[in-house]
Amino acid sequence: MDTKGKRDEKLLRTSRTTLLFNQREKEAIELYCQKYKIRNKSKFMREVILTDILKRFDEDYPTLFEFEKPNLFYQK
Repeated sequence: MDTKGKRDEKLLRTSRTTLLFNQREKEAIELYCQKYKIRNKSKFMREVILTDILKRFDEDYPTLFEFEKPNLFYQK
């Protein structure tokens, strides 16, 4: 939120993605969330996915042919 209490429209979550898990994966996620008291699974999964993406962006930079570091807000 900015100083006036309005939300930044660019940061609103309007895109939906669906993930499918098999039974073992689902149980592992449930156990993990229970063990570490994770109540918001959507936030948890979003953070895990984006952490991996940003880590890989960091690892891939710099390359011989890229001049600008990729990020979530800039796309060529």
